[in-house]
Amino acid sequence: MVRISTSTLQFFRGRELVKSYVISTSRLPPSNLKGSLGTPRGLHFIAERIGAGQPVGTVFKSRIPTGHHFRELPESESNLITTRILWLKGLEAGVNLGGDVDTYDRYVYIHGTQKEAQIGQPLSAGCVLMTNLEIIELFEEVRTGDLVWIGD
Repeated sequence: MVRISTSTLQFFRGRELVKSYVISTSRLPPSNLKGSLGTPRGLHFIAERIGAGQPVGTVFKSRIPTGHHFRELPESESNLITTRILWLKGLEAGVNLGGDVDTYDRYVYIHGTQKEAQIGQPLSAGCVLMTNLEIIELFEEVRTGDLVWIGD
């Protein structure tokens, strides 16, 4: 469960809260619209898990590991996609699935970032950002098909 207003991601196993993480979501207001760069709301599932076994801090371009650690690259103002990727797909037609509101087609992920010191502040272009060690921890616990609810 991702709560935009509190910048938290709560991981549940069944009804039991296992762990709560501080995260970052979009710098812009929540939105499901293509091109909005807002974090999409609603019920999603993990469609793909990408990056298993890659070193901490690995940078991805188009979901492919570049072979570089984020510290090897020039400092960037934009968020890099690092360490692991959980690619989300919406489950609600007309809300976050299909047409101009399709979360999967917008390439919305839960992923690591090189801007770990800023986690907890609005930071992304729509994705859910976590520290690199915490995205690994979460990645190891979740599977393709697991549900993700994103709300205010």
